[in-house]
Formats: sequence, C-alpha cells, structure tokens
Amino acid sequence: MDKLREEENVAYKKNKPELEQGLEGVKLALKVLSDYYDSDASHSAAEGAGSSIIGLLEVAESDLEKELAEVIATEEMAAATHEKETKENAIDKAAKEQDVKYKTKEADELDAAVAEATADKDGVQAELDPVLKYLKTLEDRCIAKAETYEDKKAKRDAEIAGLKEALQILEGQSFLQRKVRRSRGVHR
Repeated sequence: MDKLREEENVAYKKNKPELEQGLEGVKLALKVLSDYYDSDASHSAAEGAGSSIIGLLEVAESDLEKELAEVIATEEMAAATHEKETKENAIDKAAKEQDVKYKTKEADELDAAVAEATADKDGVQAELDPVLKYLKTLEDRCIAKAETYEDKKAKRDAEIAGLKEALQILEGQSFLQRKVRRSRGVHR
C-alpha cells in the first residue's frame, strides 16, 4: 500500500508542474494574442482567425485547469485515504498484537492448569491403584460367586457318578451278604 501510494505521489509530482507550466504557457499566449488584437485596429481583417485561435486557446486553458484540478483533487483524496487506512491498519495491528498477547497468556495459563490437573490425576491414581487391588482381594474372599452352569453340571455329574459307584458297591455287598447267608444256610 505504501509503495503504491509512493508511486502515485511521484506521478503527481511529475505531472502537476507540467500541467501548471502548460497552463501558464496557454495563459501567456492568450494574453499576447489578446493584447495584439486589442491594441492595433489594423488587424480587423484577421479578427475572425484571431478569435478562433483565442477560442481554441481558451478551451485548452479550460481543459488544462480542469485536468490540474482533477490531479490535485485525486492526489489529496489519495493522500487522505492512505493516511486514514494507515491509521486504521495501525489500530488493527495494535489490537491484534494485544489479542495475541492475551491469547498467549491464556494458553500458558491453560497449559499450567492441564499440567497441574495431570499431576493431581497421577497422584490420585497412585493412591487409587492399591485401594482397588485390596478391594479386589476382599471381593474375592468375601463375595460368593454364582456358579456357572458348566460348574454345576460337572459337580452334579460327579455326584451322580459317585452315587452310581456307591450303588454298585452296595449292590456288591448285598450280593456278598446273600452268598454268605446261603453258605451258612440261612435263606431269606
């Protein structure tokens, strides 16, 4: 923005003196011609040509004055706009730098809070781990656990097998007792 403004200003400083010099030249030519045709009455035959030349010079003078006024107005407006934008940019920059400062401070505070919370969590976790381990030990000792179907079935099958074996033993003893009675002669 500053570079463009500088280029505009250089062009203005170059064009303004040229326009002023051209305007002065046209004014001088108008004065000389007006004086020439007004002072000597013998030029009445050339008055038509003189007035048309004077008319052209007056139009040129008017155009140069208009262009000079536009160049000056454009330069003044560009300078004012540049100054205004420069001030606005400086204010924006200061506000953004302040925002960065506050946000950096806030981020640092949040980082510190996170570090403190992490340290607190680690300390509490270090205390909690042994408590949870001891609780598991107590639960294993104190809380009755429901047997699974497989465990119940295995116990029942073992019990049935034991009962069948006992029945066989008892039937075997009963068979032996009958034999012994028969051999003794006792019938039943």
